[in-house]
Amino acid sequence: MSGNNISEPTSQMENEWIQQAINKENWTMVSDFILLGFHDLYSFKGILILGLLLIYLLTVTGNLMIIMLVTFCQSLDSPMYFFLGHLSTCDLLLTTVIVPLMLDTIVREVTITFVGCFAQFYLFGSLAATECFILSIMSYDRYLAICRPLHYSSVMNLKRCVHLAFWCWILAFMLMLLTSIQIGRLQFCGPNVIDHFFCDLAPLLQLSCSDTSFVEAENLIGGLPATVLPLAFITATYIIIFHTILRIPSSTGKQKAFYTCSSHLTVVCVYYGTLIVAYLFLSKGHSLSLNKILSLLYTVLTPLLNPIIYSFRSKEIKRALSKFLRVI
Repeated sequence: MSGNNISEPTSQMENEWIQQAINKENWTMVSDFILLGFHDLYSFKGILILGLLLIYLLTVTGNLMIIMLVTFCQSLDSPMYFFLGHLSTCDLLLTTVIVPLMLDTIVREVTITFVGCFAQFYLFGSLAATECFILSIMSYDRYLAICRPLHYSSVMNLKRCVHLAFWCWILAFMLMLLTSIQIGRLQFCGPNVIDHFFCDLAPLLQLSCSDTSFVEAENLIGGLPATVLPLAFITATYIIIFHTILRIPSSTGKQKAFYTCSSHLTVVCVYYGTLIVAYLFLSKGHSLSLNKILSLLYTVLTPLLNPIIYSFRSKEIKRALSKFLRVI
């Protein structure tokens, strides 16, 4: 009796190990993913390619212009424009990570390797988080300039600006690395078709045959310091800024103070507005076509609008651009 009792569990355990081994062999079958892109808008392929290519070229040109002006024009040698240069660099890299591959998906059915897919997801997420941190640092800069003008020069010196910008990039890439590692541990046993134009989190989790609850929870927790906390910091900072501006006795002083932070506030509203709208709709289970269109808001539209907003609303950039064009 005792011998039979021992052998039966042992045999059952062996069967489980064999089944696990078979499953692992199946999991390793997925070595790449197929991006469908805008296959459901095939009849508008020509218009899509032309429009997105034009937007991409304008985005690259606009952000490169901001980076060059901030780097070479002495009139823009201030902390606000130093951080603006980093913001434009972030926008330039973010749109380059997404748009070229997106254009390729419109032309044909694109196959991307397992490593390439996760590299794109990691870079996109890291750059999006970097932009959130940079925007929060820029709000702190405006707070010091308006609310603590006597301490501005001593606090926002070059060394402090370099340190703040450095940690914006490092923290964003470190936070995103945690989520990427967890996703890399998931098993994908097929299908391998992603009905999207880039490797985003939601379609990747849908394809996994592993339990994704831990990854979803980790991504939610990791998203707090990367997106929610910077937004809360920006909101609190501008409440103090507006309170300070309203206490300025002269109307001219109020207008000047509002003008110095209007460009940054507009960029913040555009960036977080598109993120909130997109992810609120994405979480409601709308059609895939609508999800793709909403994803275009923060992957294509925002990087284009940022340099346009600063170019039209900043007199210093207008003057620097005019001088730069005369030199050329």
